[in-house]
Amino acid sequence: MFKRTDTKVVKIGDRCIGGSYPVAIQSMCNTKTDDVEATVSQILALEAAGCEIIRVAVPDMKAAMAISDIKKRIHIPLVADIHFDYKLAIAAIENGADKIRINPGNIGSDERVRAVVDKAREYSIPIRVGVNSGSLEKSVIEKYGGVTAAGLAESAMSKVRLIEGMGYDDLVISIKSSDVMMCVKAHEILAAQTDHPLHIGITESGTPVSGNIKSSIGLGIMLNEGIGNTIRVSLTGDPLEEIKSAKMILKTLGLRTGGIDVVSCPTCGRTNIDLIGLANKVEDMVQGYDLDIKVAVMGCVVNGPGEAREADIGIAGGMGEGLLIKHGEIVRKLPESEFLSVLKEELDNWV
Repeated sequence: MFKRTDTKVVKIGDRCIGGSYPVAIQSMCNTKTDDVEATVSQILALEAAGCEIIRVAVPDMKAAMAISDIKKRIHIPLVADIHFDYKLAIAAIENGADKIRINPGNIGSDERVRAVVDKAREYSIPIRVGVNSGSLEKSVIEKYGGVTAAGLAESAMSKVRLIEGMGYDDLVISIKSSDVMMCVKAHEILAAQTDHPLHIGITESGTPVSGNIKSSIGLGIMLNEGIGNTIRVSLTGDPLEEIKSAKMILKTLGLRTGGIDVVSCPTCGRTNIDLIGLANKVEDMVQGYDLDIKVAVMGCVVNGPGEAREADIGIAGGMGEGLLIKHGEIVRKLPESEFLSVLKEELDNWV
């Protein structure tokens, strides 16, 4: 087991990661960064959902310059994601990025990396050193006979030592692979070699179905081993889904408390209400509540009443109607048409 509390503390804007700080939730905008209105709108929605650090792509100078306007209208730290052009990293820092993400291997010469490091030092912002399995150096691939966990860790540490050799250690490290178990092994190797905070995630994990499964397994293993100070669940879809998934992963592992936990049965031939529709509506509805409680949405008389009694509040469905159960006690019988509105009213007035 590793101890994430043994890592250094890194300050990103007004948020700290590493040490004893909670694992922070990140996402990345899928808007064009130079479309300030669209980007700000998405970030504000992500903030409301629970995103704590946001990253934006900086593929050109227009995107780098837009950071200044975006920063004025958001409330969470902003990370600029840069590849290839070191001048974009410098411009992003000058325009207010709270952290930059670079892969020194594709930035160019050591002199260009040093120019970025010097600018980060001047503005006192951290650098996230990122290495992906898809961009591993040819020399490392040849050494290990392909893309391997050991190669990923070695590549990442070589980049870290390069920047440390320039007298800068305000660093966060990330290594990403779409191969879940390779990614886990690479982080295990890396965590044993460094005390820099680690940003963890499964890259290119896929759609919300496959991506959630891969991310839950990979991140779950690493977090449970004590690896990871900040996470992103990478999904092909609405970034808001990444936040929901990240919160659930952390809560399931006991690394977060708070927020309503919705439990629902899988349905069967005994179900006589629209349980699937109800469960989805309840899950969406509870996102806006800062309550640390369990809500049960159950479909039939076999396990429904018992499961609902174990929750703080719940519905146990019957034949087009159901029981409202609160703190283990039956409150009253409701028609199916009132399930959602009554639950909302109860949550609105929860004490």
